Amino acid sequence: MSDPKIFIFAPVDQADECHDKLEKYGCELSMGQAGWHSPQGDNEQDMISMASDADALMGTSIRSSPITRNIMESSPNLRVVVKCTVGTDDIDVDAATELGILVCHAPTESNCYGVAEGTVAFILATIKKLNQRNAAVKSGNWRDPGLMGQYLGRRTTDDYPGLTLGLIGLGRIGARVAQLFAPWRMRIIACDPYIDDERFIRNGVEKVDMDTLLAESDIVSMHCVNTKETSKLMDAEKFAKMKPTAIFVNTSRGANVDEAALADALENDVIAAAAIDAFADEPIDRNSPLKNLGDKVILSPHMVSSNQASGLGPGYIWATNAVLQALAGEIPNNVFNPEVIERWKERFGGTTVLTANEPVPDHPGYGPPNP
Repeated sequence: MSDPKIFIFAPVDQADECHDKLEKYGCELSMGQAGWHSPQGDNEQDMISMASDADALMGTSIRSSPITRNIMESSPNLRVVVKCTVGTDDIDVDAATELGILVCHAPTESNCYGVAEGTVAFILATIKKLNQRNAAVKSGNWRDPGLMGQYLGRRTTDDYPGLTLGLIGLGRIGARVAQLFAPWRMRIIACDPYIDDERFIRNGVEKVDMDTLLAESDIVSMHCVNTKETSKLMDAEKFAKMKPTAIFVNTSRGANVDEAALADALENDVIAAAAIDAFADEPIDRNSPLKNLGDKVILSPHMVSSNQASGLGPGYIWATNAVLQALAGEIPNNVFNPEVIERWKERFGGTTVLTANEPVPDHPGYGPPNP
C-alpha cells in the first residue's frame, strides 16, 4: 500500500508540528510554494496538478483559488477536505457532497472568539477615534475638538440612551460579541433568520428584521457565513438605509460586502466610517478605493483571529486530527456537510490508508460525534 497523499493547499508557519505528525502516520505531504497562501488570480490548473491523486486536502483560507469540483475530481480517492478555519466558502461544498467527500472545518474558541474580540477592538478604535488621536498628538496637535469620541452605553445619571449595536448574524461569533458588550449597557439588536428565539433571549439581544437593524443601529457588525444568499448582502441599497453617523464593521467574509459600494458610501458620507478585516480577494488589490479613504476606514489583513497562543494554531490541530481520522476510515466530529456521512461510510468507512501501526488521536471536543 502506497503512502496516503495530503495536499496542503494553504500552509501556515505554525503548522510544522502538525505536518510532522501527519508524516509520522506515514502521510506524504504535497505543499504549494510559499506564495500559495491566498494567491491572487486563477490558479485552478496548478491546484489540480498538485492535488492529483490526493487522499486528503487541508489548509486555511484560499480566496482566489478555491477548492473547486475540478480540483476534487482530480483525486478519485479523495476522502476529505479540511479547513483549519471556520469558513468553508472557499470550498465547493455542494460538489464535495455530490462526490461523497467530507468537508470539515475548525470552529475553535481561539478562532471564533478571537474574531469577536477583534470586532470589539475595531468598534472601540473607530468610535473613540484612537488612530486619529494618536496621529494628532504625534504631529504636535493637542485635544482637537474634531476628535471627540462617542459614549457607548446608556447612563443612569442623565438621559443619555447609549448607542445601538446591530449584529448581522447571531452564530458563535455574533453571540460572543453580544456577550462582550453586555456590560456596556448598550442596546443590542440582531438579524438572523436561522437562529431560534431562545438564543436571542439567552444573549440579551433583541430580534429585528434587516431594515430595522440598518435604520436603528449606530454600529452595524457583520457575522454571517458566505453563501449565495449573503454574497454582496451589504450593497449600495443597504448602506443607504444606515444612519449617516453609523459605522460598519466586517470581520466575516469579504464576499458578503460589495466593496465598491462600501467605498462609495464612505466617500460620499452615506455612512461615517468602517473597519474591514476580510476582503473579496486577498491580499486586497493595491488599487482598491478603500485604501484612499484615510481615517474613514480601518483596514486589517484578515488577521482578526491571529493572536498569540490562539489564531490558526488550535484550528490546525483540529484539522490534522480530522484528516487522520478520515484516512483511518473514521468520522471526524467537525463535519460541515453531515448529509454525506452515510454515503461516505459506504465508500471509506472502516478502511484505513494509514501505514503507521498506532491508533489515530482523539479529536478535540466539538459537541457529540457525528452519527
